[in-house]
Amino acid sequence: MTTLREYDLYWSQLENSDFILLSIYLVVSVIPFVNAIREKTSIALAMVLSLLLVMFVRFTFTLLELDFNEIHFFSLYPFIADDPTQIHRFFTSAWFHADWIHVLSNILIIGLVGVPLEQRLGSKRWIIIYSLGFLGGNLAWVASHPDSVSPAIGASGAAFGILGAYMACWPNDEIEFPLLFFIRAWPIWTIVFVRLGLEMYHIYMIQEGTSGETNIAHMAHIGGFFLAFVLARFIAKGGPSLLDSDNAYNNPTNPIDAKRIIAKRNLENLIDDPWEVAGKPLEGNAKWILWNLKEQGDELETRQAWLEELAENTICPICNGEVKLFEKDENYSLVCSINDEHLFWP
Repeated sequence: MTTLREYDLYWSQLENSDFILLSIYLVVSVIPFVNAIREKTSIALAMVLSLLLVMFVRFTFTLLELDFNEIHFFSLYPFIADDPTQIHRFFTSAWFHADWIHVLSNILIIGLVGVPLEQRLGSKRWIIIYSLGFLGGNLAWVASHPDSVSPAIGASGAAFGILGAYMACWPNDEIEFPLLFFIRAWPIWTIVFVRLGLEMYHIYMIQEGTSGETNIAHMAHIGGFFLAFVLARFIAKGGPSLLDSDNAYNNPTNPIDAKRIIAKRNLENLIDDPWEVAGKPLEGNAKWILWNLKEQGDELETRQAWLEELAENTICPICNGEVKLFEKDENYSLVCSINDEHLFWP
């Protein structure tokens, strides 16, 4: 029976220079998410950038002929999957890919399908779905190949998990996607029918012994898809979009109106204002502006106008700093110019 020691997979064998290389991988994989959270931008696009940066670093290390095998320590080896000290592999393996074709095929789905799914789910729910995808894929691969000594890597399970979740919740949404030699807006169910059908076909060919040699983990794709598919509707409840609802945003014929619909749906509550909460209720002209904001702020344009007026006539209730207007996806908020933790409302 193959053992962990036979493959020299112990962290204790790494030298200081190896840990420097590991830290580079960690930094480039995390930076896109830190920036996305700070700027309040798409987590799906941050994931795309993270995967690309990790692949670029790996490619650079190879060109420099650095003596470090990251796949050795981060990929998933099924034969040691039950070792508690190796549990990190279920997660880290999703960041490494065999080559540029491998990573580009995954980020094609993560970018084109994952971004609109994030708009449907919200960032936190999207991360849960993405994680279920690669975990489901890895579990399926280990279960179907328990004694394998070949390393499993890639975000394919996560990519298929995105397809599974979208299929479960909003199968009629249309996404611009390259399929059947055409790039056009396809319904999600069509994309799933083709991509999942191909996976089933390849698995059948492997079982029949007519497919030849392959290093593609088709069972991981299936596992990621179905775990996300089964749990997606439960996770999506309470999110920005109602289950099975039409989403005009994904209709390429009317993107402007669709964006406004989503922006209006995401308007925040105006009931509890931060000045009242801080024990410094507004007075005079600022109080009158705030009253109008609460009365008329259920429309995008009127909310923006009154927030602009309020920004010019009030200060931060915490530090008395200047108040600025912040915009994201046609939604506006008031932000303290010194520290947005002091004021970010609504």
